[in-house]
Amino acid sequence: MRLGANHHHGVNLVRREVVEDAAILSAGLRVVQREGSFYGHSQTRGATNTDSTINFFHSSKPVSHPRLVSATVDPLVPLALLEAVRMVDLPDEELETEFVEELRTKRFGLSDTVHAQIRRYHEAVKRGQRPSLEEAAGIARLIGRRPDAEAVFREAGRNIARRTYDRVSGPVRKLTHVLPALVARPLALRQIRRIGERYLGGDVRRVGASIHLDIQNSVTLDAAPKLAGCTFYEAALRELMQQLVDGVGAVEHVRCASRGEGTCEWRAQWRAVR
Repeated sequence: MRLGANHHHGVNLVRREVVEDAAILSAGLRVVQREGSFYGHSQTRGATNTDSTINFFHSSKPVSHPRLVSATVDPLVPLALLEAVRMVDLPDEELETEFVEELRTKRFGLSDTVHAQIRRYHEAVKRGQRPSLEEAAGIARLIGRRPDAEAVFREAGRNIARRTYDRVSGPVRKLTHVLPALVARPLALRQIRRIGERYLGGDVRRVGASIHLDIQNSVTLDAAPKLAGCTFYEAALRELMQQLVDGVGAVEHVRCASRGEGTCEWRAQWRAVR
């Protein structure tokens, strides 16, 4: 069966979008590497990277807080974002080689650019190198251009929660599942608080029967329409509590910096587990 001109036009359009996304990602990361912002500061004394990093992903929406350009994040954050792009873009089932190659030209997550940057962030995790917050935010804004942005952000949140949970010692993980809730919950709260501060850059506190996660410098702030980027932290908190205590109730986004409420905050309910 011969394919019409509209089909070929659609395929070419998708391929062009993938190439453009890869070019934006590559160009942006070259800028921040050149400016030294991968390590959270300029490599040249007195040099500034404000102008170049604010727009290095050519976002249609400027950075909401330029003063945060010098802030850094844990490398697991951009790694989780890019791995989520790859995961969502993976084909649903085994395909023949020629179809896989065709998909690589159509799906950004399967591109060589994303693969190379995932390897780079794996190395950053091993070496303890912290990229700039703006570098990670640029990746989030790139994800925000996708029609399935919310699904990608949710997958990224679950990804980083699982990765950080794996960094909790084996005995502690076991104890949170076998001890009575009266003892297990304070133990789990300490782990959530440590992970929230170290990996998510947030503050975790208990208020009555709820756990609150407060993020002052959100990587996904204004990254996508309809606050879709905020689901990254929501999914991370939900998955982390599920992993630690096998139980979490409703997770609500009670404050949002995008709405002019200062910071982003989520409230999660403990679920009775034992």
